[in-house]
Amino acid sequence: MSRFSVIVPAFRVQGYLRESLDSVLAQPFTDWELIVVDDASPDACGAIAAEYAGRDARVRVVTLPEHSGVGAARNAGVAAAGGTYLLFLDADDLLLPGALAAIDTALTEAGDPDVLLHDHDRTDWWDTVRASGDDLADGDPLALTPAAWNRAVRRDFWTARGLAFTPQGPYEDVVPAHRAVLEADTLTRLPRACVRWRRRRAGGLAHTPGERHFAVVERYGELLAGPGGARLFPYAVARVLAVLDDQDRLTPADRPGLFRLAAELHRAHRPAGHTPDGPREQALADGSWAAYQKAEKSEERRNALRARLKRQKKKLRSRLMKAAYHADLRTARLDPELAVYGAYWNRGVSCNPAAVHAKARELAPHIEGVFVVSSKHVDKVPQGVPYVIEGSRRYWQVMATAKYLVNNSSFPGGFTKRAGQVYLQTHHGTPLKKMGLDQRRYPAGTHGISFSKVLDHTDQWDYSLSANPHSTEVWERVYPSDAYAPLEAGYPRNDVYFTTGAEEIRRIRRELDIADGQRAVLYAPTHRDYQKGFLPRLDLARFADALGDDTVVLVRAHYFYGADAGLADSHPRLRDVTAHDRVEDLCLASDALVTDYSSLMFDYACLDRPVVTYAPDWDAYRMARGTYFDLLSGRPGDTPGAVATTEEELTALLRDGGWDTEATTELRTAFRERFCPYDDGHAAERVVRKLFLGE
Repeated sequence: MSRFSVIVPAFRVQGYLRESLDSVLAQPFTDWELIVVDDASPDACGAIAAEYAGRDARVRVVTLPEHSGVGAARNAGVAAAGGTYLLFLDADDLLLPGALAAIDTALTEAGDPDVLLHDHDRTDWWDTVRASGDDLADGDPLALTPAAWNRAVRRDFWTARGLAFTPQGPYEDVVPAHRAVLEADTLTRLPRACVRWRRRRAGGLAHTPGERHFAVVERYGELLAGPGGARLFPYAVARVLAVLDDQDRLTPADRPGLFRLAAELHRAHRPAGHTPDGPREQALADGSWAAYQKAEKSEERRNALRARLKRQKKKLRSRLMKAAYHADLRTARLDPELAVYGAYWNRGVSCNPAAVHAKARELAPHIEGVFVVSSKHVDKVPQGVPYVIEGSRRYWQVMATAKYLVNNSSFPGGFTKRAGQVYLQTHHGTPLKKMGLDQRRYPAGTHGISFSKVLDHTDQWDYSLSANPHSTEVWERVYPSDAYAPLEAGYPRNDVYFTTGAEEIRRIRRELDIADGQRAVLYAPTHRDYQKGFLPRLDLARFADALGDDTVVLVRAHYFYGADAGLADSHPRLRDVTAHDRVEDLCLASDALVTDYSSLMFDYACLDRPVVTYAPDWDAYRMARGTYFDLLSGRPGDTPGAVATTEEELTALLRDGGWDTEATTELRTAFRERFCPYDDGHAAERVVRKLFLGE
């Protein structure tokens, strides 16, 4: 018996079905069966489902003789299911990476309850991802979105309680979704998005207006007439009013009709002692459409006023901050012993600025260092490191008075560099992908960059830190300005690769639960401008299995994708280290790096340890972003070591010894000579002596 039966009803979704099924097949957790119910779809859904069933024995197809609707299709899937838990996935939605492992872990920890409720996120056809708005932490679970696809239900519980989807019509999942919560003896919650609900531009119920949406009243009428109706009542009213107010679901002509039905529902099932929540529900209780419209208009006016006041307050605060800042620029004295640092658009204390700050404390203790961080990342500031919040009064004060400015990206808010200030741009990686003005030929990756502002920012620099001659040449061309001089000192963040001793490395490995004698492989892919979210291009659990018990895989997702890689506890030899504070520690702890186009490869080369390039989408990446050299050419100086373009090739390299050979060592040596000539463990010292001590 499988742990999960994932049931996918399919009707006229041929453009989405493959992605949906792939999102299940790509799960590192593998104890599942996938049941695709072909609801007599007139397009290619049946053929697609059959193709997947032919490729994977865990996929089965149930074919209905005639189109019956999504409710009947799901019921047919349940009848064919054999798993311990039922999961429902719409054919145009996605199961997020690591979802099944996370659900399995949560169920196990809760003792396999009747029902598990999990979170989801939402996206539209522009790939704009938003949170669900559901609160999985507290409150009544009846308040959560009543859908089939945000819960796991024990199959024996489902069968024993006679749960079923409404066979015909929309809102077919409202009744079983609520009944599962009302009737469950045991229930747990997982505050993690496991499903991505995709709103389609055409063909979806959510934006097809009409009287079909009146069915929501019928569904809640059935529920309110049964056990638990009084508890459900306020949530039922809120859901019905949400449909009434949704312009995508109802035309103006439809709204009075739904209001009349909703008022009848309210009158028939209102619990004794229930007090209407606000003027809209009061109008519903009174059955007055005119009063409801009046309440709507009043609420719209209040919301508009609040929004206007909020905008005005924000603008006023910004003007006051800028006015105070410009006053400081005119009147405040420059502090020759104050330095302001920033890293990765104010995400915390890291990279070259952090290494320079630490060395300045040692060699130039008279320099007070202050980091700029956003309010969202204050928790990432190490204890004892002074900081200011971006946009605050104190931020603008230090920006106006600090003599030294050090950043690896840019300072927020559009500051004005004053005479006497010295700005060191450290950058945050050796460029493989096109940067600066070179990006103009690759608009897919620019995301609305103003290149005139890029040049204005460049004109503020006094020094541009360089890790190697390649970087110096590129920065000079893509950030052209007579204002700055190159500082060819190496990367301060790389000093630790030369100064960290064996005992410290053993300590780091112990913290990461890497046993003595185990090989640690760091998998650290970069982000792609054409990809939303962390979607590894290999089955990580299968990869870890193939490498055997003597290998641990450390997975580091790019920081653009959030605080974790979505692995949960998907495999005992996979470690999700995305949230680890220091990528340098991960490099020190590992025996080899597997990456694609990340600039981490240039830093890792300082360690003189094997680097394996895994580039399954190299052609797409080069076309989308452009690169300065051919990473896969095999030429000394271009390629850091072994190369793989498929999961099978990568697995074979690390399993059979091809990752570390005499040939790959020669490539790595040439790569180090080209890209690490200045790194020797003293880069931060050189920067501090040049910038703060004038040596």
